[in-house]
Amino acid sequence: MAGNISESQGDVLLKMARASIYEKLGYPSGDPETREQDSAFLERKQGLFVTLHKKGKLRGCIGNLEPVKTLREGIAENAVCAAFRDSRFSPLAPEELDLIEIEVSLLSQPEKLAFRDCRDLLTLLVPGKHGVIIEKGGCRATFLPQVWEQLPGCEAFLGHLCTKAGLASTAWKEKGMIVYTYEVQHFAEEP
Repeated sequence: MAGNISESQGDVLLKMARASIYEKLGYPSGDPETREQDSAFLERKQGLFVTLHKKGKLRGCIGNLEPVKTLREGIAENAVCAAFRDSRFSPLAPEELDLIEIEVSLLSQPEKLAFRDCRDLLTLLVPGKHGVIIEKGGCRATFLPQVWEQLPGCEAFLGHLCTKAGLASTAWKEKGMIVYTYEVQHFAEEP
């Protein structure tokens, strides 16, 4: 993926995400260097997701597919939204702060996938590499490439993605489905 950042820059993003969550709860971030960061890489616009895990299970995930915000803005906003505004979960409680691990995924620009039919689609997707966006009839959803770890088969992956979008699990087999793929560079806190 073009435009990769270094591991140390990824660590800065993780610290910034955690600091944003701490600050939203009214606690000091515990890491003043994240507040003083003005590295040039933080000002580039890039799609990104912030994912929270608790005891190995999803606890929140919010992001932007398109590069509409700088990394600085996107990390702060999406970390807070993943912790407190993901409608699938109750807002993060202060006693959970030490139980969550944060993951940041930086997205490449999504590219529309040209395919003839559902069999062709299955041959074009690369499990573990491609993040996938589907669109049909005003419904839209995405799975990051990391989701392939839980849903390694293309048919199951696409079926669950359709369900997430509010479509029938077999909608990916029908005409009219628009599919985009992207790749990510991700960084995660150690459990």
